Amino acid sequence: MKELEYPFDSAYIMKKRRSLRKTLLADGSARVKKKVAVLGGSTTNDIVAIAELFLLNNGIEPTFYQSEYAQYWQDAMFPSEELASFEPDIVFIHTTNRNITAYPQITDSREDVQALLDNEFDRFKRMWEAVSARFKCPIIQNNFEMPLFRLMGNKDSSDYRGRERFITRLNEKFYDYADNTPNFYINDLNYISASYGLKEWSNPLFWNMYKYALCFDAIPEFAFNTANIIKSVFGKNKKALALDLDNTLWGGVVGDDGVEHIQIGQETGVSQSYYEFQSYLKAQRQLGVMLTVCSKNDEENAIAGLNHPEGALKPDDFIIIKANWENKDRNIAETAAQLNILPDSIVFVDDNPAERAIVRAQLPGVSVPEMDSVENYIQTLDRSGFFDITTFSDDDLKRNDMYKANVERAAQQAAFENYEDYLLSLDMDAVIDDFTPMYIERITQLSNKSNQFNVTTKRYTTAEMEAVFASDEYIRLYGKLIDKFGDNGVVSVVIGKKDGDTLNMELWLMSCRVLKRDMEFAMLDTLVEKCREQGIKTIKGYYYPTAKNKMVRELYGTFGFDKISEDSDGNTVWTLDVASYQKRCNVIRIHGNNE
Repeated sequence: MKELEYPFDSAYIMKKRRSLRKTLLADGSARVKKKVAVLGGSTTNDIVAIAELFLLNNGIEPTFYQSEYAQYWQDAMFPSEELASFEPDIVFIHTTNRNITAYPQITDSREDVQALLDNEFDRFKRMWEAVSARFKCPIIQNNFEMPLFRLMGNKDSSDYRGRERFITRLNEKFYDYADNTPNFYINDLNYISASYGLKEWSNPLFWNMYKYALCFDAIPEFAFNTANIIKSVFGKNKKALALDLDNTLWGGVVGDDGVEHIQIGQETGVSQSYYEFQSYLKAQRQLGVMLTVCSKNDEENAIAGLNHPEGALKPDDFIIIKANWENKDRNIAETAAQLNILPDSIVFVDDNPAERAIVRAQLPGVSVPEMDSVENYIQTLDRSGFFDITTFSDDDLKRNDMYKANVERAAQQAAFENYEDYLLSLDMDAVIDDFTPMYIERITQLSNKSNQFNVTTKRYTTAEMEAVFASDEYIRLYGKLIDKFGDNGVVSVVIGKKDGDTLNMELWLMSCRVLKRDMEFAMLDTLVEKCREQGIKTIKGYYYPTAKNKMVRELYGTFGFDKISEDSDGNTVWTLDVASYQKRCNVIRIHGNNE
């Protein structure tokens, strides 16, 4: 919904929130349902109402539990029956500097202040550990905004007794904890309040009158930032950028002006703005965001522009370059197909409002931010939260190279008349074995991001995945695929729960970047082998249809399973006789962890 995309009109959202919610719920979108417990140190009603809008807009239908006013500590440490039975999927602790119990006094010694700091942090740490032990779900915790006043003036930031320095040190303790604790995320209230304007944000009127720790008009900004963390935790981030070139990556039209006259580099303020935008995009690439080009241009001119000596981005930084005269919505759809991702995983960036309107109309799932002038390009993309990071793995660092290698594989495929010969030419090796601690984070990430090749779309938190890893009730497999073009990383996950001599499949997923490579058969061959070793006679598979996983509706049928039931919603159950199964994969060499 355009009204909920950054930059949005906060006053409009606050005024129209009920009608916006009604429209979102009536649009027919398939959404995952999640339960969010909000433990507030101040009033949270409007924050929850606005966060719901942003979550609905990002494919999540939330149900909320709210603690009573300022009862966050009591609910965390001694959950009510209502909260205990709610069983949240995520807990959000909304505290602010209003909830710091004690600040340094001018008469305090350094030792007094240190003890005060340690006590304040320990109070929060005990709360987090209690929540984690009880609910075993992700926790989002606000950091603290700067104080509205500085008793010591500028020295408040450096003196050990300064309130500003105390908050800064407490925030640092929060960050260290987050850095070393899986499933614990900082909601950067400090940044959002500073960006909004601390004077307006912390207006005492709203606390004194309504016990709100921020002004009403700032609530959408805050709720949007919080919703970005939640959507990232549950795998709703975007994956790729489709970038226009002329007047988007550089100033001017390369086909008309010539490479020597486009604006990029350090010569003028405008050219420097384009260079900074390219540098920002290159940094996004390093985080695993896939870069593609979608430009109405002759390819020769496009490549020449990207090779400009003053530019930060070069042709090799892009997985796919579509520079032609086709409609851009068609090029984006083809790009998605080539990358084996859905169009709604793409963000389209173009300075031309007409092109943006066409793509928005023809491909409703594609995000199309308003790009008004180059000086604002970075802020628009950065504040939109398309790629908010909650987990980061080595595979993210290599994602662009992995997908670029896929394009090379597709080009090689065209040279073969026989598909099996093509697969054999890839010289593929797979490491398939039980989970290892090294890959738990990546395995969890896959369970939350994979939508198409995912028969149950069951989602796991890191804690839940670690519990599966520690249990003898499961047969677990991860699959890592390597070929002559490079290492694809961990691309497949299988989890089955044992029930006597039957294995009930809870998860079977695969990254779409290795589709049609027979990796699914390699996983099945190994799964059957593990079942035979553990006396499993029957594998029972389940398919639960979603708006995005139709490609695996008949997956178990292709595996040789027999369908034993199907209900009116399309949910199906399949069985495989382990004893009669014959090996299916002949094009991948399979190894274990230690081979």
